[in-house]
Amino acid sequence: MLGKKIFNNKLLASVTLLSSLAFSQTVLAHADHEHAAPRVVSAGAGVTELVLALDAGNELVAVDSTSQLPKGYDKVEKLGYHRMLSAEGILALSPNLVLGTDAMGPKATLDVLNGANVNVIQLPDAHTQPQLLSNIDEMGKLLNREKQAQALQNQVKQSFVQIEQKQQQIAKQGDAPKVLFLLLQADRPARVGGDDTAADIIIKLAGGKNIAGFSGYKSVSQEGILSLQPDVILISNRSDKAIENPVADVLKQMPLLEHTPAGKNQQIQSLKPQALLGGLGLSAIEAADQLASDFINVKQY
Repeated sequence: MLGKKIFNNKLLASVTLLSSLAFSQTVLAHADHEHAAPRVVSAGAGVTELVLALDAGNELVAVDSTSQLPKGYDKVEKLGYHRMLSAEGILALSPNLVLGTDAMGPKATLDVLNGANVNVIQLPDAHTQPQLLSNIDEMGKLLNREKQAQALQNQVKQSFVQIEQKQQQIAKQGDAPKVLFLLLQADRPARVGGDDTAADIIIKLAGGKNIAGFSGYKSVSQEGILSLQPDVILISNRSDKAIENPVADVLKQMPLLEHTPAGKNQQIQSLKPQALLGGLGLSAIEAADQLASDFINVKQY
């Protein structure tokens, strides 16, 4: 009996030791994960812009197809469209943070990532200055860039002050310029951007009046655009390449627009596609600021 008791005690001691070792390894593994070098996936053009502006680009391992990266980021993987992400492709990169907006998806992919203990953060799509500032603050915390976030917030606030001053100058000149945005598509009719679009945000922020008269995007004929008589026409496309000669390109495709005030005065300008992705972002603010300056410099429409 004594021998059996000694054996049982030794067995219990061994099991306890093994359990302790397993627990210690689990704790260490968790600690290693917590302190691992940041590996960030950014899904959304506006979100990626903020990651770069917060000086956290070196932590990016992948971005979605709408995001634009400057030179020097060749090793960053390109994923699919931010609304149609693949869980398998993301998990293969071993990220510890996936950043996007509430448009990021699909939900099934996000559920898989959460189940794999990946920190998935969806920020509200910014359409106002307060929301943009809030997103910057949140990202500063997530990326351990609080100081950079504060500096970027101050920069954004100053940009809005400058734009508001330009808005006041435009208002003194008389009625707000009537603006129409056209999204050009190869072998398809141009689509006009109405209310609740990124183009609408830029137009109104710049002090202009979006005269589309509807919400979202719709195809509009040349005759329909002619009847609206826009003072300024803004154009863009889905290509990364800039439109080098917007006046010639538009009037070649839609010659009737030559009879609009915009066509007569050659007030046809291009917007960078980047400014139209992700709601109110840094590129959109820059585009609105430039557009407001153009409104001031051209006093007659």
